[in-house]
Amino acid sequence: MNTPTDLKVTKRDGRLEAIDLDKIHRVVAWAAEGLENVSVSQVELKSHIQFYNGIRTDDIHETIIKAAADLISEDTPDYQYLAARLAIFHLRKIAYGEYEPPHLYDHVKKLTYAGKYDRHILEDYSREEFDELNAYIDHERDMSFSYAAVKQLEGKYLVQNRVTRQIYETPQFLYVLVAMCLFSKYPKEARLGYVKRFYDAVSTFKVSLPTPIMSGVRTPTRQFSSCVLIECDDSLDSINATTSAIVKYVSQRAGIGINAGRIRGLDSEIRGGEARHTGCIPFFKMFQAAVKSCSQGGVRGGAATLFYPLWHIEAESLLVLKNNRGVEDNRIRQLDYGVQINRLLYTRLIKGGNITLFSPNEVPGLYEAFFADQDEFERLYTKYEQDPNIRKRIIPAADLFSTLMQERAGTGRIYIQNVDHCNTHSPFDPRVAPVHQSNLCMEIALPTKPLDNINDPDGEIALCTLSAFNLGALNSLDELEGLADLTVRALDALLDYQGYPVEAARTSTMGRRSLGIGVINYAYYLAKNGVRYSDGSALGLTHRTFEAIQYYLLKASANLAKEYGACTLFNQTVYSQGKLPIDTYKKDLDAVCGEPLHYDWESLRADIVKYGLRNSTLTALMPSETSSQIANATNGIEPPRGLVTVKASKDGILKQVVPEFETLKNAYETLWQLPGNEGYLKLVGVMQKFVDQAISANTAYDPGKFEGGKVSMKQMLKDLLTAYKYGVKTLYYHNTRDGADDTQADIQDDGCAGGACKI
Repeated sequence: MNTPTDLKVTKRDGRLEAIDLDKIHRVVAWAAEGLENVSVSQVELKSHIQFYNGIRTDDIHETIIKAAADLISEDTPDYQYLAARLAIFHLRKIAYGEYEPPHLYDHVKKLTYAGKYDRHILEDYSREEFDELNAYIDHERDMSFSYAAVKQLEGKYLVQNRVTRQIYETPQFLYVLVAMCLFSKYPKEARLGYVKRFYDAVSTFKVSLPTPIMSGVRTPTRQFSSCVLIECDDSLDSINATTSAIVKYVSQRAGIGINAGRIRGLDSEIRGGEARHTGCIPFFKMFQAAVKSCSQGGVRGGAATLFYPLWHIEAESLLVLKNNRGVEDNRIRQLDYGVQINRLLYTRLIKGGNITLFSPNEVPGLYEAFFADQDEFERLYTKYEQDPNIRKRIIPAADLFSTLMQERAGTGRIYIQNVDHCNTHSPFDPRVAPVHQSNLCMEIALPTKPLDNINDPDGEIALCTLSAFNLGALNSLDELEGLADLTVRALDALLDYQGYPVEAARTSTMGRRSLGIGVINYAYYLAKNGVRYSDGSALGLTHRTFEAIQYYLLKASANLAKEYGACTLFNQTVYSQGKLPIDTYKKDLDAVCGEPLHYDWESLRADIVKYGLRNSTLTALMPSETSSQIANATNGIEPPRGLVTVKASKDGILKQVVPEFETLKNAYETLWQLPGNEGYLKLVGVMQKFVDQAISANTAYDPGKFEGGKVSMKQMLKDLLTAYKYGVKTLYYHNTRDGADDTQADIQDDGCAGGACKI
């Protein structure tokens, strides 16, 4: 049996050489420098036993990296940094052939000529500017990544050949080139300042960027909006146009929201009774095929959420589309579903009444009023219920809601949209720009209009471009003012920088310039401030934080409007009428959180009325699953499932340790430690007071806490009504504890990701 010293290694050029264990030791010792409770010899021992005669150089590196990563645990969390440094060392060897990165100019020139980078970077920046930025880049920041972050960068973000897996760049080049692209059209005397500040913000994890921006900006592909909302009308032409638009955007890394609620129900008349309608399901299958037709360039798979109202005549069939029972003919399992509810439907549930189902085409004005005017909806709904000439189905509200909640619990991915809150507490005037749907991950709430054809000038596809503040990286809420200005400028510039595969998306984006800036690392933020999800102690901090976020973002957009003008459809927002989020939130929250306002909203109101806003929307709280990992942050606003989580992705099993584990491990409140959803939903309601779009908020249930080990329908309905009471616009995943180790958590992916949305 060979000992490690007897083994030969196969070099890159095919030559065999004796393995150099001293060189391996030096690299592992370098990676371990300054880290606590890590053992160089243990990593070497675990890797040596996996070496074999003729092993390739690359395989040696990967074996050592994996040996270090396997040692990550609650007792030895610093192995995540040891493994990361080894992975960065290996990554640089792959990308550059040596550890030291090349000069920025030489790197960009090489990759531009290879067709990997957008040519404009070389054309827009002078050699002197390249030299200045090259001197500014801090490649040592690569050493602050965790192992999970490096693997996500390798798998999703770094420019590469996704067939051969050859990677061409390292993280600091990614960050500086994104900044260079976004500010390339700024005046030359100012732009390097913005490039440097934005580079610092993203490379030190103050600001988190979504998958489409990190993987796409600097490449020839110019579509970076995370979220695409497409509305379908009740016609074959519109259904075909919707399908075409889905394919175009799925192929360019976007997550899709499809509003199909207008499509008439089964057995409706076609052409005055000449034919009977086949119902929604065949067309929903078309949409599923379109979503799954593209793999999004290997970055992630296509995914979509499809929306319909709970009062649709086919609701009973649509609610079970994701159910594992049934046959392929009556199931569509590869889409997720957003079920739309409003005040009247909840009232029928509370009062023990019935819900009447209609086909939208047979009740004139009802579908439009469902979003735009709740009083008018109620008037029309009761009128049509009493009309004996209108086809309908009548079902006890408790039965219909029970089916909804059973399917939500059983699949985890039947989502809720409270369409009245999406319009009454909205930046948009519902009389002229109603919100008809959300997106893949339930955090976007933007106006849409159906397309009659793919080039329809009157259609409106809504796009939202995302980013997030890292709450855990803030030393003071005052930092948000500068970060807000920087982020709004960068994302607003991106709207002009990117391309638009469908004209209806360009028209909408140029008119509304919608942004969705959220947060990551909220769980860490609570832990380091000594407050918790469940006991009300975090309400005041959350109110102050999200007030500051919305205030500074609105201020930044108003300042940008002074420079470049308001967005052209500003007159369709309630901001143009002098209304702010603090005027329209659900007042039930005041009984939950008595925190006063801390900022000068009246001066801001006056500025907005005078100058307008550059952006119709500024905030949306997305899941940010993958991009949180890049910053070694807890994802979005969610409590972690464990202090060390094991997340499965297409790139393998990744262990992630919560920030400041050693000092804060007793301060964290993990998901299954929460006694229920109420404390969390109150916090979401406080956030929603300020967030102008919606929030990817989840519910979670531990069957072990219920009699007989089964989650009660009563509790699920109570939580649904609690969310509505506090003004929550949307509910995303329904999580059920399955008895596995708390550290286990399947990755949902990011930025409307899994398909796409979780930045």
